Amino acid sequence: MRTLALLATAAALTVALAGCAGTDDGSGSPTSTTSAAAPTTAAATGKDDTIAALVPAKIAETGKLIVGSDTSYAPAEYLDEDGTTPIGYDVDLAKAIAGVLGLEAEVQSADFTGIIPAIGSKYDVGISSFTINPDRIKQANMVQYFEAGEAYAVAKGNPKAVSAENLCGLTVGVQTGTVEEEALLGTITDDCKAAGKPAPTPLQYPKQADVTNALVGGKADLMYADSPIIAYAITQTNDQLEQLGDVFGSAPQGIVVSQDDAALTEAIQKAVQKIIDNGEYAKILAAWGNEAGAVTTAELNPAVAE
Repeated sequence: MRTLALLATAAALTVALAGCAGTDDGSGSPTSTTSAAAPTTAAATGKDDTIAALVPAKIAETGKLIVGSDTSYAPAEYLDEDGTTPIGYDVDLAKAIAGVLGLEAEVQSADFTGIIPAIGSKYDVGISSFTINPDRIKQANMVQYFEAGEAYAVAKGNPKAVSAENLCGLTVGVQTGTVEEEALLGTITDDCKAAGKPAPTPLQYPKQADVTNALVGGKADLMYADSPIIAYAITQTNDQLEQLGDVFGSAPQGIVVSQDDAALTEAIQKAVQKIIDNGEYAKILAAWGNEAGAVTTAELNPAVAE
């Protein structure tokens, strides 16, 4: 998982997965795309004075919650057709959480791998489909807010007869900095070598949009990403892709907060729990077709497997 939108124009690459049906011109950007309208969701929960009182004064005084997000990961977080406005279920959740805190969410586009190191300085929190794992918990606090699995996608009809049980020797597209990349370069490669088979060839891109574009354009045999991203890519690529095998490896995703900011961590945790309990959370996920990933508890740093 991500831990990590699909095709987009050169001017708005990450409008992505909201519609990708382009061809690669060699630059890594698609030459054409289609786009789906984003669902309309409105934050209904107002400020909770008790929870808002936990927000550190330096943040409360600005009136804003600065959110770092890699906006290339539809339908979780990506850029609208204007190439500027962040949208997605993570963006709507960020707005709802900020509303509980009496703040306005300002979602800033960022490179995925640079978000966690900048928490507490450039960004107040990170909301970008971060899978919770032991390495990340060592770096930051993580408030569980979603659960996603992993999945593979191939070209429609699986013309290369790819097997989900054997990635050895295949060219596999992954986004850099993700759990999928880690698994591909680690366990999957090691298992192939141990079996005396050729290792998969990783096709790595910093943006998920380019990973999907590589699969649609035939550069990759297979794409490996979080299950919501795979599902959304399939529905938005004009029937050019299909999921290979079942979803696997489900794991929690978390909002990243600085370990040095216990008050903000508590505020975020309680705000997430509030929108879960009052139903706004479920409405947001349903609007984006991702209610299957809902959780019932905003657990802090949940125990996860190594």
